[in-house]
Amino acid sequence: MPDYDVVVVGAGPAGSMTAKWAARNGAKVLMVEKRQEIGSPVRCGEGISRSWLDGVGIKLDGKSVAREVKGAKIVAPNGKAFYLSEKMAGNEVGIVIDRVFFDKLLAKDAVKAGADLMLKTSAVKLLKSGNKVAGVRVKSFGQTRDVKAGCVVGADGYESQVGRWAGIDTSLAPRDITSCFQYRLTNIRHEPDYCEFVLGSRAPGGYLWIFPKNEDTANVGIGMQLTKLKNPGDVKKHLDKFIEGDPRLRKGKPLELVSGAVSICAPIDKTVGNGILLVGDAARQIDPITGGGISNSCKAGKIAGEVLAKAAKERNFSEQSLWRYEKRWRDLLENHLYRNWMAKEKLVTLSDDTFNKIITALNEVGVEKMSTLAILKAIETRHPDLVREFQQFL
Repeated sequence: MPDYDVVVVGAGPAGSMTAKWAARNGAKVLMVEKRQEIGSPVRCGEGISRSWLDGVGIKLDGKSVAREVKGAKIVAPNGKAFYLSEKMAGNEVGIVIDRVFFDKLLAKDAVKAGADLMLKTSAVKLLKSGNKVAGVRVKSFGQTRDVKAGCVVGADGYESQVGRWAGIDTSLAPRDITSCFQYRLTNIRHEPDYCEFVLGSRAPGGYLWIFPKNEDTANVGIGMQLTKLKNPGDVKKHLDKFIEGDPRLRKGKPLELVSGAVSICAPIDKTVGNGILLVGDAARQIDPITGGGISNSCKAGKIAGEVLAKAAKERNFSEQSLWRYEKRWRDLLENHLYRNWMAKEKLVTLSDDTFNKIITALNEVGVEKMSTLAILKAIETRHPDLVREFQQFL
């Protein structure tokens, strides 16, 4: 008999949601986290919307919310801005959370649902029985032990080892990787009621952001497509140059800095196997335009947990059984992810002049509902020539 029905590797949002919904529905679950503290260090812009929280059973507490905002401010290279309400702005706008407390909240929910949790515990190897994953070898405080499981869940983020060990192809082309760098900057002046996104050549192949934490502090960061970098340090140089050129920010002082990479790829071919399942960043379920992954990770995590609980009751963790997860998360997310990947491929080719025209057109015409079609219709009234470049999205 296995020690657990499910072992979840990683206690970020994807892992905690998977563990919670699997345990809540009757599965015996262990979650392991390699760090000594859940949620730290933060590697995230920390913006989310409210619209999806109820659907996955998340009730935020006061500590998890750093700032509630009214919407988004999209800034063209020439400085012209287009404002969006929170409801129109997408999954990364509405609330700027504190990831340290947010991630702990989700992990606590998983534990309350019945999951076991081990900190400072790293997965070092998958255990196999024939062609099936049968558990995981973990190292905790210098001690190594084997944990047998019906299914191992890879929720171990962008650098996921679990997926590679299982033979699932999660490799990325350089054009599908964004390199990110962010300061938490204090002593600044900004619009604390809006999450700001800055487009154009100041962030080649990506964008800059200012996500308010309070009246004088914000996460100020940049994401750049890997193919646009000549040297690894370029991403920090571009951000420093942006800050120095903005009078609102140049007197700011960093309280912390984070760096890392984000996948911005099309959906991968497969996220399950015999006794193995990937979720969240490990499954490349990241929005290719924004690089945001919290909402998708939580949604996919809930589906994963429900499917795993059913598999546990049936004592069947075969690839065929786990395919129910594959189908459900793709039905929910795949079309949007693939469409946004195609849009990303186009957006990274646009000039500053084109971005300027787009923002001007949106301000002149306006959009009642934020969708690709609505934006293109608005642009078409002013610049029909630009819309021809986007025919594939109509």
